[in-house]
Amino acid sequence: MKMKWLFRFLFTAMLLAGAFACQKDDNGGPEPAEIRLVREFSADAPLRWYQLFETIDRYAPGYRPPAAARALAYIGLAGYEAAAPGMPAYRSFENHFPGLSIPPVEQGAAYHWPTAVNAAYHFMFDAFYPHIRDVDLAQIATLNAALEAEFSGQADPDVFARSKAFGEAVGQAVFTWAETDAIGQNGYLDAHPASYSPPAGPGLWQPTAPDFTPALFPYWGQARTFALQEDELLARPPLPWSEDPSSQIYIQAKEVEVWVGRIRAGQDAESHWIAEFWSDDFGGVTFTPPGRWIAIANQVVRAEAPSLETAVELYAKMGMALCDAGIAVWYSKFNYNYERPVQFINRNFNPGWQTIMNHPYTGVEGLSPEFPAYPSGHSGFGGAAATVLTDIFGYNYRFTDYCHESRTEFRGTPRSFNTFIDMAVENAYSRIPLGVHFRMDCDEGLRQGYLAGQRVLELPWKQ
Repeated sequence: MKMKWLFRFLFTAMLLAGAFACQKDDNGGPEPAEIRLVREFSADAPLRWYQLFETIDRYAPGYRPPAAARALAYIGLAGYEAAAPGMPAYRSFENHFPGLSIPPVEQGAAYHWPTAVNAAYHFMFDAFYPHIRDVDLAQIATLNAALEAEFSGQADPDVFARSKAFGEAVGQAVFTWAETDAIGQNGYLDAHPASYSPPAGPGLWQPTAPDFTPALFPYWGQARTFALQEDELLARPPLPWSEDPSSQIYIQAKEVEVWVGRIRAGQDAESHWIAEFWSDDFGGVTFTPPGRWIAIANQVVRAEAPSLETAVELYAKMGMALCDAGIAVWYSKFNYNYERPVQFINRNFNPGWQTIMNHPYTGVEGLSPEFPAYPSGHSGFGGAAATVLTDIFGYNYRFTDYCHESRTEFRGTPRSFNTFIDMAVENAYSRIPLGVHFRMDCDEGLRQGYLAGQRVLELPWKQ
């Protein structure tokens, strides 16, 4: 371990000094390849991989919200580690995450960092998604081949080969470490485990009409986090359950019923637009809620054209924050097991009431997500992602979200925002007019997401 860090130190020192740049050897031989820093390259490779992720995420079986977020975390970490030796101000996480062993770079050798990053992403996409559609597997292979063809023309053959081998080795190392988290790694294989039986009782969640789908990832709260500590996973207690009309939860349930009623009556087109614009609830229809925030990040990267260094940092931080938010939210959901609004409303004051979460392809209407209500996952993912985006691109970042511009199944007209936090807040509270969450779910989900994002930012990224 000490030798690895000695190599890293020596290599970084050489980068800073430029000792090997454009110098001939003592025997008058050919000039060695120029040593360049990661920040000298564009973000093209990460952007193209994460644009492909938007499609992979839409169709990948079993990879619904928290599993998608976890995949993003490890993919992002691999890309970051493949570039870290060429980022003098940054450090590897090898000594921070127990069990993670990153291969060293070759002392004094030049690397083409886009090639290394591409190789790491390619390895991780193949490793995390062996079960996806053939057409999507082909897209992974095609993108890798295109980038390799492009990069092989930019680097000396030895440098290209060395860089590719290093990126693949980093991908293997990160994936090997991911496999030591069995709950997270294998969850997608059995997303609705028959071994789980939800507790019964007043105010407790049970599978909901009309489809009564069993619980999604009931054990996900046991997955490994990157930055949140164990004592930070559990959400604050929800409002006490009560069927007293004067109780706070009764009042919040009434808010949901009335808001959905206005939409059904055609009296609130804006809220209807917002509810559907942020939904992203159905596999095969759109990307997942964490995938939505990657799509937002992709739009920012296209607009800002940051360096490769900024891009690998962005995607790594986004993935880790989304992952930890998902773990905390799911841990809390299955700890409190709070029922969905539809259950409360049907039982107490409107037996025929339904949500407006309708599947655009199957025609099934009035759905609710297949897990307890408190806290809201959408809110957690949004809070985490907005925290990272704000840290990297600034608070007062005006942004128009074009994620669903071409959709015809729902109103995908772009929406504009003054800050990323404004986006996260609208995303969170969109779940109330959709009919699937109480206001308290959104409040606490946002808080957990903000915390997850902040804890990831506090990790030792810099030297």
